[in-house]
Amino acid sequence: MTRIGLLSDTHSYLDPQVFDYFKDCHEIWHAGDIGAPQVLEQLKAFKPVRAVSGNIDAKNEWDWPDNLRFTLEGLTVWITHIGGSPPGYNPIVRPLLRANPPDIFVCGHSHILKVARDPKLNNLLYINPGAAGKTGFHQVRTCIRFTLDAARISGMEVIELGRK
Repeated sequence: MTRIGLLSDTHSYLDPQVFDYFKDCHEIWHAGDIGAPQVLEQLKAFKPVRAVSGNIDAKNEWDWPDNLRFTLEGLTVWITHIGGSPPGYNPIVRPLLRANPPDIFVCGHSHILKVARDPKLNNLLYINPGAAGKTGFHQVRTCIRFTLDAARISGMEVIELGRK
């Protein structure tokens, strides 16, 4: 069993509440637009982190990939920053999703919280945690927490961190 804390679009602001909400998590996933390197340094000092770079993250300053694909608890996961949303996926990722859909597809960028199944892509679970930072058009800062266990996803919780 692996408990996941998921956030995106921190834009250099890491809400201290994240440490309370993610205290029982085994890993933290960040879907890009991290902003300041200190955000990841703080998260890495707290829990193991899997992260991807976003469009605001300076490529020469990061050792984080644009895409991350891995298997955890029997589920394949793909994390990218600009992924679109079902059925309107980003044209760059769309053919890759069709050719080899993961069980879980995580992205950020839009600042729009959305969790949905895509029946056209082997019922993959699409997750965009919204934006946890204070920059952008969103009104409420959000992140997500859930559990992976024996190829099952459970306990999905949306966490509201407050108004930006």
